[in-house]
Amino acid sequence: MRKLVYLISPNKINNDFYDRLKKVLSKKNVKFFQLRLKKVKKNKIIKIAKEIRKITKKHKVKLIINDHPNVTKIVNADGCHLGQNDGSILNARKYLKKKIIGVSCHNSKSLAKIAIHNKADYLAFGSFSKSMLKPNAKKADLNILKWARRNIKKPIVAIGGINNSNYKKLIKSGAKYIAISSYIWDNPKLKPEIAIMKFK
Repeated sequence: MRKLVYLISPNKINNDFYDRLKKVLSKKNVKFFQLRLKKVKKNKIIKIAKEIRKITKKHKVKLIINDHPNVTKIVNADGCHLGQNDGSILNARKYLKKKIIGVSCHNSKSLAKIAIHNKADYLAFGSFSKSMLKPNAKKADLNILKWARRNIKKPIVAIGGINNSNYKKLIKSGAKYIAISSYIWDNPKLKPEIAIMKFK
């Protein structure tokens, strides 16, 4: 079974989160887990990341840290994800050596070409639907995935408002992975370990 899911953390992590994460990762369809904590101090992120690292390692899931190359190095995560305002890939590459570096490219071919030129390991495009995690994100359309599939040899991640009824068209259009957060962690009807099973 190919692992499709690039799972993103909720905005807040409390003590019962670790057990929920263990249950979700035990379903074996998550390839990456990104720790994305925007309004949390760095020392707290490090503490949380060290706990999560134990869980992702056990379940053979790649741990990606959002925004912070130095946290990535401190906790020995598998990689780092950079937005367009999070500093240069080239600097991150020098610092992180062979670790995974992913880049947000929104709906832009030119940003994608720059990311490839700078040797990003994967590219993320989106937002494809209205997202609770990023309510003001720029809208992306399926044509960018089709273009990326034809022109880019690196893995493509689709992001933004993805759920069990819209993910298949993103995969068909060229995404190798689908980034999901709210559908798993904030689903009013399904527990996280049930919600994750919808993505096969």
